Amino acid sequence: MRSAVRDVLPPKLQRALLKFGRDIAVARKKRRLTVAMMVERVGISAGTYLRAEKGDPTVSLGVYAMILFVLGFGDVFAQLLDGREDEIGLILETERLPQRVRVKQ
Repeated sequence: MRSAVRDVLPPKLQRALLKFGRDIAVARKKRRLTVAMMVERVGISAGTYLRAEKGDPTVSLGVYAMILFVLGFGDVFAQLLDGREDEIGLILETERLPQRVRVKQ
């Protein structure tokens, strides 16, 4: 059965996920880890792991997070949406600042 997620995913995001999957495979190979070793360490089936290496959007975020952790990239999710690094959010926040500040009496 085909997932509806693939049908609505923007092409740019599809390409990013494909690259992400390829990057996972390269990182695994650089560490001289086999698919079997990754499957055991992550605690998932070989099929799920191989779908992750293909950038499958139906693989859960938790699986991707665990794969990154096993590969030594555990801090990635902690920094992903860090408010201090959110340029658009900071700009929007600055635009909402009041024109004047009044002290209540």
